[in-house]
Amino acid sequence: MLDYGYYNMDCMEGMREFPDNYFDLAVVDPPYGDAGGGSAERKDSGNDSTDTAGRLPRQNLRLGGGRHLTNGIRKGQSPPNWWYMGNEIRKKIIAWDVAPKQEYFEELFRVSRNQIIWGGNYFELPPTRCFLVWRKVNVPQNFSMAMCEYAWTSFNGNAKVFDFSATNQKGRFHPTQKPPELYTWILSNYANSGDKILDTHVGSASSLIACEELGFKYVGFEISEDYYRLGVERINEFNKQIRIEF
Repeated sequence: MLDYGYYNMDCMEGMREFPDNYFDLAVVDPPYGDAGGGSAERKDSGNDSTDTAGRLPRQNLRLGGGRHLTNGIRKGQSPPNWWYMGNEIRKKIIAWDVAPKQEYFEELFRVSRNQIIWGGNYFELPPTRCFLVWRKVNVPQNFSMAMCEYAWTSFNGNAKVFDFSATNQKGRFHPTQKPPELYTWILSNYANSGDKILDTHVGSASSLIACEELGFKYVGFEISEDYYRLGVERINEFNKQIRIEF
């Protein structure tokens, strides 16, 4: 069985290492690029050219499920770090943004007692009354970015809303990056002291930073070598700041 920590590996392989109900809580944010009936294939005009800054045209950044990586960038605003990419990086993201198969959810429910699944509205999950909403307080109604995001949970409680800005995330590098404050709020409300936490799609490592801050043992998986490396750097930087402040 794997020890606690952060692993650069396929989460399906990783979860097979653990017995039933090993984790008290799984907080996951799986991709949903094909979950809405779209295609995991690139949906663009077929033009792979980049401009002189190495940026791809907007139509070439469209992912399955109809999402644009460039959504949310205002005129005159500097795009986040992940937007400056060449064709190879873009193709990696397209390959990454594919919804997991049913086997993933079966394995997730096997190894964890409770689950919080971001983007749960894209998947076939049982009804829940205890859904969570992250309301992005900085996003106006006429803006291209979604004003909120939805999470399905296995808990039997009232629905809750977390209000927090989607901007000003220091060191942003992942297209679906969520703030650590969101995960700190989740763990404070839905995890108990001593709980073991699982994240199958770590991405920007915000969930693991929240675990580090609150003292939870965790196992995290990230299949992308690039995101894994950046996630490790982000966790190390967070822990270094904590030691300096202490």
